[in-house]
Amino acid sequence: MTRPPFRPHRLLSGIVAVTLATTTLVAVASPASADPAPPPAVVTRAALDPALVAGRGADVPFLEQEAENGVTDGALVAADRTAYTLAAEASGRKAVSLAPGQYVEFTLPEATNAITVRYSIPDAAAGGGGTAPLQIGVGGKKVKTLTLTSAYAYLYNQYPFTNDPAAGLLHPDWWVTECACVPAFTTPAPTFETPFRPMKYFDEERLLLGRTYKAGEVLRLTAPVGTPAASTVIDLIDTELVGRPHVRLAASNVLLFGADPSGGKDSAPAIEKAIAAAKKLKLKVYIPPGTYRVDRHILVDDVTIEGAGSWYTKIKGREVALASPSPDGSVHTGVGFYGRDAAAGGSRNVHLSGFAIEGDVRERIDTDQVNGIGGAFSDSSFSRLHIQHTKVGIWLDGPMERVTVRDNIIVDQIADAVNFHRGITNSTVSNNFVRNTGDDGLAMWSEGTANAGNTFERNTVQSPTLANGIAVYGGTDNTVSGNLVADPVREGSGLHAGSRFGATAFEGTLAFTDNTTVRAGTYELNWNIGLGAIWIFALDRSIEGAIRVTGDHYLDNTYNAIMMVSDWPVKDVVKITDVAFADVRVDGTGTSVLSARVAGGASFLNVDARNVGAVGINNCGSFNFLPSGSEFAVTDLGGNDGAGTTGPWMAAWELPNTITCDDRPPVVSPPPPSTW
Repeated sequence: MTRPPFRPHRLLSGIVAVTLATTTLVAVASPASADPAPPPAVVTRAALDPALVAGRGADVPFLEQEAENGVTDGALVAADRTAYTLAAEASGRKAVSLAPGQYVEFTLPEATNAITVRYSIPDAAAGGGGTAPLQIGVGGKKVKTLTLTSAYAYLYNQYPFTNDPAAGLLHPDWWVTECACVPAFTTPAPTFETPFRPMKYFDEERLLLGRTYKAGEVLRLTAPVGTPAASTVIDLIDTELVGRPHVRLAASNVLLFGADPSGGKDSAPAIEKAIAAAKKLKLKVYIPPGTYRVDRHILVDDVTIEGAGSWYTKIKGREVALASPSPDGSVHTGVGFYGRDAAAGGSRNVHLSGFAIEGDVRERIDTDQVNGIGGAFSDSSFSRLHIQHTKVGIWLDGPMERVTVRDNIIVDQIADAVNFHRGITNSTVSNNFVRNTGDDGLAMWSEGTANAGNTFERNTVQSPTLANGIAVYGGTDNTVSGNLVADPVREGSGLHAGSRFGATAFEGTLAFTDNTTVRAGTYELNWNIGLGAIWIFALDRSIEGAIRVTGDHYLDNTYNAIMMVSDWPVKDVVKITDVAFADVRVDGTGTSVLSARVAGGASFLNVDARNVGAVGINNCGSFNFLPSGSEFAVTDLGGNDGAGTTGPWMAAWELPNTITCDDRPPVVSPPPPSTW
């Protein structure tokens, strides 16, 4: 969304540290060639033992394996959560770096005929990306060569960012944390190293292997000798057994209308003709296996479009500059399926499934409508899609109602994966897998008109490079339940509720239920403090609607687990008053369980915490430090057990509103999470 300025396997016993740009590398031993059998596969979810997140997040058709758990003669990218570093954007905050000629191996956990590789290669010196080969081998035999690209990675500088690594400050009149100043009004003017604030290091590629390989076979990824990439960083692989293509015989087949499955010519007119015929004949539209070039929006209304499966049917387009800006402010167009504008009545009864949408978006221009799916829809569904390299995967501008978004994979977005923007009601986002967004992974943004009665449930959101895993901005009676959020990087965190960006007030009940976050609690660059894994922020107005947080697990929190906060200019104007936490587990905090930096209060029942790095409740209230205590009150409803370095996390002496304010407490790295 638009964001205004906002004040290991077989390690050497003697490890060798190497420095490469901002990334710390550690040498890893080459496996012994005489091993009689490959090591067992290490399958994870969000780089965790799957048992720790059972029943939460999306059920996906693939199995994840982290490169740092593989066998390699490359170098381990050491763990780091610092923004603008490669490690911070890696799943689990670790990866493996391959020099030319080096490899990493994975043992296949199940029968496999397809893989996804998440990787990073360097940007071109002048920006714009480059390419490099990656050899894929199984059982000691070369299978295929995958072409990697950094064309869709690497943003630099201040919002809305640039692809130019040598660019000076985009906004010298903004506060810059690195100099603790406003550069345009500072003498002498500060200088900054370039590239300034690099981000979006990773991308991913999918590959059908051409045959099925058995469980227990060893898959090897090799950066070949002669690759132009000085380093090829492998974060993880997903392995999958893809079924046969879906076939729909009784359908309006796009091939009959001249669509080109080779991707050579524009297939948009043929798809539109197939849609028109389908409406006349009351058929579905079918897009068979192939790559179909579409460089603009396809308007959809009262139609069902099916592909052969997202591995087989690809709708792929280039971003196209417009001769003049369109009425909505767009300066580009690109591949996308769009409903009618809400002002024109929107679209209805649209169902899209079983294909990939592959865009060509490399820069963030918030006025551009270059999303995978956009517009307004009611009584519609989007399922089993794979959306990559668009600005936002699915951005819906309401009002609209009864929309279902389920079973999709949305990766490598410049901004959000899914955003319910304005007046969307009685709709569901469920069982979606999201990775590597440039803004909120999933968002409900009630700008001007409330979103109401919606549910985000059983989704997985990994590695948002900016903002939050899941965010709710205002609205009425919405629910966030059963989700898994991992590895947010900066200026946001795992779960968020905020009265900001012109959102309507929170009314009714906002429920966060049975969610898990891991390695959340990021560093807020503008405030220069750590955030909570869940954070509730009153900015535009007070938050007085009920917020109920029940059954959540906050694991391996970099800073706080829970934060309630306002901004300094409004600290004596706004408050947060009706928040209740119950049956919550906190396993590891770098600082506190609760950080309160706002007036109001919250209640706690059966909130268990362990491995707490600082005082359990860091209570600053509104920073007036009154003799009567903090402006934020903590209500102990019982069962709040556990302790850390300073004793019980909720101690009697902290209640109800003892001022325990430490603006930037020292951070104690927690141990890895374990079974409760």
